[in-house]
Order: sequence, then C-alpha cells, then structure tokens
Amino acid sequence: MFLNRKDFLGIRDLSAEELHYILKTAETMKFVLNQKNKKVPHLMGKSVIILFYDASARAKLSYELAAQHLSANVVDMMASSSSEKKERLQDMGQLIDQMGADFIILRHPMSGAARLLADSVKASVINAGDGYNENPGQSLLDLLTIKESKGGFEGLKVTIIGDIFHSRIAKSNIWGLTKLGAEVSVSGPTTLIPKNLEDFGVRVCLDPRDAVSGADVVLSTRIFDEVERDNLLPSMDEYRSMFIIDENLMKYAKKDAIVMHPGQINRGVEVATSVVNGSQCIVNDQIANSVAVRMAMLYILSQIGGGLSEAFD
Repeated sequence: MFLNRKDFLGIRDLSAEELHYILKTAETMKFVLNQKNKKVPHLMGKSVIILFYDASARAKLSYELAAQHLSANVVDMMASSSSEKKERLQDMGQLIDQMGADFIILRHPMSGAARLLADSVKASVINAGDGYNENPGQSLLDLLTIKESKGGFEGLKVTIIGDIFHSRIAKSNIWGLTKLGAEVSVSGPTTLIPKNLEDFGVRVCLDPRDAVSGADVVLSTRIFDEVERDNLLPSMDEYRSMFIIDENLMKYAKKDAIVMHPGQINRGVEVATSVVNGSQCIVNDQIANSVAVRMAMLYILSQIGGGLSEAFD
C-alpha cells in the first residue's frame, strides 16, 4: 500500500492501512539511525523549510535532524505570531513556493492553518501542530512507541487523561488508535472534554479510575495555565487532586501498563514524579522515536509517484 498524498495534515485523513505503512517505514528509519553513518541520500537536492509560529524546541530539533539525516537542505524561517499579522500565511507560503521549496513544516496557533497553506502551495506541507486541531507527527511517534511496547493495537485498552479539548495530540491519537483497533477511554474535567466525543467510539469517564481500569496504556496531556485563567479549571490544585497520574491511580491499570506524555511534563500536576521516574513511564522511548517518525514522513512524501509501493511489504 503506497500512501499517495502531497501533504501530511492529520491522522483523521489517514486509513488504518496508511498508518501501518507509515509505522513500518519509521521502523526502517530506526534501523538507519542505528547505523554508524546515519545519513542517507533520499532527500539530496531537496529543500525543507521549517516555519514555526509556535515555539517548540523539541519538535523543531527532531524535524531538523530528520531532514538532515535524509540529506536535505534545511532552512529555519524563525516565524512568529506577530509576523503573521504583517504577512498572510498564504502569501508567505507562495513566497517560499516560488523559491523552489520542496517541503514546508508548519506549526501554527490557528486550527486549519496547515490545510490552508497546503491548498496555496505546490510544496508538500507537514502539519507540526495547528491550533487545537491535530499534531500528526507527535501522534505517529506515540503510535510507534505503543506498537514497540505492546506489539500491536487490536483490542488494546488506552486511556487519555487531561485536557482533551485543547490537546491536538489527544485528538490525533484518538483518530489513530481507534482506526487501528484500540479501545480508547478518556477522563478529565468536564469543561475540558469535547462534546459528542462518544460519537467517535470513545468512552468518556468522569472518574479517572474508571477510565484507567484494565488499561494497557495511560496517556497524559499537558495542562496549560490558560485553562485556569479562562475559568475552565477552578485551580491546578483541584486538577491535581482528581486527575494526577500517580501510583494510586495506576493500581487500577494492568500491572504491565505503560505511561506516556508528549513533554514537557508538569511533574506533580499531570504525572507524579514517582511515576515519571518509574519503569512504567516510557517518555524516553517516545523521544527516541521522534526523529525516525519525522524521517518516515519526509521520505514517504518524497516518493509520491515514485512507485515504491512494495518497498516495505
């Protein structure tokens, strides 16, 4: 199965077959990264533009390394939200397009920005996070980490705890996990759970203990200060008292359950330090998979029309 798309905009757009193909490609890229010489020529002569309107050192570094390992030329545009007011995103994209860029990796505070840009340019656009919409790259590395730890997804019980409404990673993970056959439960303050989430095959639990009961995987989201400021939470202390992933909560999960977080972890609020430092937390495995997944995304897009459908069968 060859993923024949110009852009990577979200997990919701992908089929289960396509997701398996990307993960298999990422596994091949991990093999490349384990070699003494990590550089391969697949993107030699190609240009990758990193256009981040939201700062994220981790994401930017992983995309830069991925492009460099594939021998691409990388340019960091160092955009900011204020520069968006001076120049429309479409105009910026067309400027980059006219200069012959092959890939634009976009991170933007507006939901739908990646699709807007993709419709305006010939270059392939990779969504590195758009508003409250999706973050497919982070979700794919989460999926790869789960696959490596648990062997597959069919019948796997996965719990996501925290701010589901504002978490683009949680949404991407919900689309991906349900398509791959996992059973997804969520829990968090009712003000931070999207309405009608159950319509997408997700179990919503008011009590996090119900959500975690029998779970194979427990995923945390980030909780930002803005939710308290916007009166969506009474206080961080109240959130901590009910939803922190600690040893008491993990007693309800399976004994071999794993704990994951997109980083950076707000210790003592989202996840207890004892859990972060324990054997169940595999955040380091997620970080280790980040470059391989981004390499896979770039590689696959570079092969559009290349007829490599059998390459990873």
